Amino acid sequence: MVLLFAAVSPPARALDSRQLGIVVNTRDALSVEIGKYYAARRGIPFQNVIRIGFAPGRAVLAADEFAALKVSADEQTLPHIQAYALTWAAPYRVECMSITSAFAFGFDPAYCAEDCRATRQSPYFNSLARLPFTQLNIRPTMAIAALSLEEAKALIDRGVQSDGSRPAGAAYLLSTSDSARSVRGASYPLAQKIPGARARVLEQDALKDAKDVLFYFIGKDRVEGLDTLRFVPGAIADHLTSFGGQLTDSSQMSALRWLEAGATGSYGTVVEPCNLPEKFPHPALAIGNYLAGDTLIEAYWKSVAMPGQGIFVGEPLAAPFRRKGH
Repeated sequence: MVLLFAAVSPPARALDSRQLGIVVNTRDALSVEIGKYYAARRGIPFQNVIRIGFAPGRAVLAADEFAALKVSADEQTLPHIQAYALTWAAPYRVECMSITSAFAFGFDPAYCAEDCRATRQSPYFNSLARLPFTQLNIRPTMAIAALSLEEAKALIDRGVQSDGSRPAGAAYLLSTSDSARSVRGASYPLAQKIPGARARVLEQDALKDAKDVLFYFIGKDRVEGLDTLRFVPGAIADHLTSFGGQLTDSSQMSALRWLEAGATGSYGTVVEPCNLPEKFPHPALAIGNYLAGDTLIEAYWKSVAMPGQGIFVGEPLAAPFRRKGH
């Protein structure tokens, strides 16, 4: 019943452009251009643009280097800012943490894990908090991650296009022959109970030729058939595997492939998480909160209990089910 709260409760006021800070790497030309385009498309005030500088192109930042960058970002962040949007694909990691979690919580080894152990849980998980920084002292963070300005613009445009569109898309929940990566299958029946979810639980290794994809959750190291799908603007899609969050150099399928295929948000882990479901999005929570009017960043962050090793990518303010005045 707690998990289904979002599906049966009235929508809360979602985050908006005035509450989002854009973090730009001034030494990365692509990051700067993504930041400019996003601020213009979303009408984000210039006071919300946070400028830091570091050598681009690396997959990993050291904790001490990140700490100095975080101090600089915090000093520029106005108190009303509730969440961050990063404007790069690399670095995607701060030592053992994802860079989105490091910006949200600060670097903290408690959000990492050796072997197959659990990590510290996010206070934002399954939360009713409307203002995560004001109420919980964290700023959920998402990377507008792309390898070219064209891909970034397409991603941002999909997010803007999705706002208030109330698309008639479906949720595809796949349990595959890869049983170790299909551990989220136990939660799929909860998603089927959410009004309006149109959740379809399938036992197959890939989805092909669907033209109404709003949600797609699967467990595989590589996902076939993406080029046959049509994602509606605002779609969320991810695959449970070890290294999907290694955006630019993964030995498995990078979460960027979802965005390039037309999804508006995705998620992946940056270091080996083992297959603990708590380290990946809970489909029913992501679906329920999104359908209730949350932005993409809110719905996705609320769905992961232990996000320290996972990176959130996409267009943070996409809100297909936002109502007027919310």
